[in-house]
Amino acid sequence: MTTSKSDMDQLAQQIRDWAAQLGFQQAGISALDLDQQHIQHLDRWLDDGFHGDMEYMATRRDLRAEPQTLVPGATRIISLRMDYLVGDTQPVKLLKEPDKAYLSRYALGRDYHKLIRKRLQKLADQITAAASALQTEHQYRVFVDSAPVLERAYANQSGLGWIGKNTMLLNRTAGSWFFIAELFTDLPLPIDPPEQKNHCGSCTACLDICPTDAFTNPYQLDARRCISYLTIESKAPIPVELRSKMGNRIFGCDDCQLICPWNRFAKTTSETDFSPRHQLDNIKLIQLFEWNKQQFLKNTEGSPIRRAGYQSWLRNIAVALGNLLASNASEQDKQQAIDALKGRQNCDSELVREHIEWALQQYNQPSKTASGLGESQ
Repeated sequence: MTTSKSDMDQLAQQIRDWAAQLGFQQAGISALDLDQQHIQHLDRWLDDGFHGDMEYMATRRDLRAEPQTLVPGATRIISLRMDYLVGDTQPVKLLKEPDKAYLSRYALGRDYHKLIRKRLQKLADQITAAASALQTEHQYRVFVDSAPVLERAYANQSGLGWIGKNTMLLNRTAGSWFFIAELFTDLPLPIDPPEQKNHCGSCTACLDICPTDAFTNPYQLDARRCISYLTIESKAPIPVELRSKMGNRIFGCDDCQLICPWNRFAKTTSETDFSPRHQLDNIKLIQLFEWNKQQFLKNTEGSPIRRAGYQSWLRNIAVALGNLLASNASEQDKQQAIDALKGRQNCDSELVREHIEWALQQYNQPSKTASGLGESQ
């Protein structure tokens, strides 16, 4: 049966209502075809080598550029966003406490992938039931940062926001503290107008605050210098020249979001799964460095932190402890850090040992840190 325009208009509104009931703050619909500017931007980024060791970005480039190959028959993408910022965890204050660990705010609670995927599946089931009532089939596929999809580009095209100078998706009423996800569908739903205006204006706060100068230009991020890449994606030694700039950031970095003026409009989430676990919003570096592998696996079960892996986790904390030793922290804190580092000097991992040796060499060295929002430490 051929569906009418009025049927699809009504279904589109139902989808927005269902999405809201499932905990999404916004849903938008776009065509499958991407604006070529997004493809060109991706190609320039890859050509410049800014993806670092993330080879999958290059090898799966064609899937990103030709999304119809992901879901044959799909004609629309429903983009959705879900806020994840929990109540005030005092991130800026934490960045100025060199003995404490800073983890990106999205990683404090349970892994968002499973929660959002379950909600998306429920939404897909509701759409399928509605399509069945209209005597039409519904072919679909859901994605939560799990496939080669240019998510921010589609979110932009569906009206969820614009891509800011920090390469994040920004929304005038919600800032950028949210996850985005997609539902590919073959239903001929009406398309929402894209967010055509960029509201960053002349502001360069995000570019200026970056601890490692990872932005080569507005809208252009060199992942090889980005703390999120260095602490999560990369399994290699952290470049020596960047270590002192990382401060106490051991898993990701939020500086370019924390400084963004649009985030004064950010809403806190009511999703309890995103609430901090294991006191990760206010915990000492030494406590985390003392986790053995079994403790790490237990405490990061169902957490995005697992992605880094245990050796990278220790590597990251060793760097942060080295920065503590070069900071104005108390001698007691420094001695505890030295003891903790020496306690792992003979560990099996050459990667971890090398970062421990570097850390110990920082004791009472003149601070070379350029640590963004934590620069006063």
